[in-house]
Amino acid sequence: MHPIWYASVVTTQQIAVRITSEQMAVVDALVERGEYSSRAAAVRAGIDALVELGRRDRDDRSIIDGYLRTPPTQIERAAAEASLRDAIAEEPW
Repeated sequence: MHPIWYASVVTTQQIAVRITSEQMAVVDALVERGEYSSRAAAVRAGIDALVELGRRDRDDRSIIDGYLRTPPTQIERAAAEASLRDAIAEEPW
């Protein structure tokens, strides 16, 4: 994402957050290693990761709820198990 484009299109808010010295040391180490350009970038990445985990959790729950409402048939289950066996057999390990 290009910073200039991002800043011109996305409205942002600033917040103040208190974190422990240990948490700050981890964030600073991420910046020092070049994984993030700044503390703020590291914190934003953490927030993005939490948002993504929440989305995946909702998707997973939706899939589970669907299978609970309409369980797979014996034929579907057998096909899935056969596909799984084939995939494992194809692995080079």
